[in-house]
Amino acid sequence: MTKLQKMIYISLLVAQGVIIGLIENMIPYPFSFAPGAKLGLANLITIVAIFTMKKRDSFLLLWLRLFLTTLLGGTISTFLYSMSGALLSYVGMLLVKQLGPKRVSIIGISATGGFMHNVGQLVMASFIAQSWTVMLYLPILSFLGILSGIAIGIAANYLLQHVRTLQLFQRDYEKEQKEKWQPLFMKK
Repeated sequence: MTKLQKMIYISLLVAQGVIIGLIENMIPYPFSFAPGAKLGLANLITIVAIFTMKKRDSFLLLWLRLFLTTLLGGTISTFLYSMSGALLSYVGMLLVKQLGPKRVSIIGISATGGFMHNVGQLVMASFIAQSWTVMLYLPILSFLGILSGIAIGIAANYLLQHVRTLQLFQRDYEKEQKEKWQPLFMKK
């Protein structure tokens, strides 16, 4: 992959992530028993990035997506919550991915990301509120985050299996990393 192709690919994923994030912000919260809980659909782009590009590039994508989404439709507080959740989620997913394709699937990595995102946001909320009682919300958000992570993992699995461009970038990435990830539940 040339440098230009890589830059275009990162730009397209950032644009898709920003658009998905802005659309998701317009959707009313679907969980009345868990105010503020969202599906985290833009994290689909982060999962795809983790499996198709180097860590440095996927980290850049994450920061660009966070910054542009906040710039176009957020506030400082939404940036802080999104940043803390996204960074902890990203680090958690990379750590779990290190277990390898024989021990964990894309879906498991995504579920980890959903859980860790909520932990990061609640830690930031505890810091802002200067009270750890906010963490009492963790069991509900954890359950929803894991479910959302599973759904996003299934979607990422499907995209990596069926979108030719993603397959090409994933193949190049796997050659560099010398590790092959097989999509789960999907056979050609």
